Amino acid sequence: MAVVQKGAISFGLVYIPVSMYTATQDSDVAFHQLHKADKSRIRYKKVCAHCGKEVEAKDIVRGFEYAKDQYVVVTDEEIEKIKTEKDRTITILSFVSLDEIAPVYYDRAYYIVPQKGGGKALELLRSAMKEMGRAALGKTVIANSEKMIVLIPREEGMLAQTLLFQSDVKEIPVDYERPKPQDGEMAMAKQLIKSMEAPFTPEKYKDEFQEKLKKLIAGKIEGKTFSVPKDEKPAAVLDLLEALKQSVQNAEKGTAKGASQKSAKKPAPARRASKATKKEA
Repeated sequence: MAVVQKGAISFGLVYIPVSMYTATQDSDVAFHQLHKADKSRIRYKKVCAHCGKEVEAKDIVRGFEYAKDQYVVVTDEEIEKIKTEKDRTITILSFVSLDEIAPVYYDRAYYIVPQKGGGKALELLRSAMKEMGRAALGKTVIANSEKMIVLIPREEGMLAQTLLFQSDVKEIPVDYERPKPQDGEMAMAKQLIKSMEAPFTPEKYKDEFQEKLKKLIAGKIEGKTFSVPKDEKPAAVLDLLEALKQSVQNAEKGTAKGASQKSAKKPAPARRASKATKKEA
């Protein structure tokens, strides 16, 4: 896995050398664009607007338009040269509670890994933050832009999440009515939430639609005809309270069924005892 950035974490007079690695990846099925007539790949050519010639990647540079059709070229090397050690450092500005940060501000996730000599200090910071239930809010420069960043302590290490600035977040596009719930509806909604509570176990969840796509593709490769799955539409909700009551009943039935299946899998204590007695005999 390639290193996104090598730098450090600093807070107070403490300086911890670290590296950042991307923490997520795109695992969706990838499609190419094809010409409908002969199924050939569609290619996009980069063409110079002045001479009309196709341009190779090695001949393309970054330019800023400061006036109409007037550009100044800025290279990657020049951008790296103007970066100071402070720019490459995640400077902690404050420690916050994670629930203070609205999810809309979260952008990209990275793993923070200590460089040589930084392991003890990073583990001390992670452990202290974890025990106090705090995250660290800071700033750093990644590539050619400054980022707000939050460091999140986890059991297995430190996670860094870049944040959007206030200017990047849009307002809610539509103002909508929010009627006050009735007491009975609120009580039943809380009961439904309570009946559906479960710890977050990410390994339980899979991208089921991607699995359907893969089956569709595999079938078409084998020349199989495509069959449309039966679509079960949910019944229209006419009474909110009645829908909540039915949902609670269904959730409770599911919980009871799961518990009975678990207990059925476990061998009865009496049987274990009889087996042990048989062995002794």
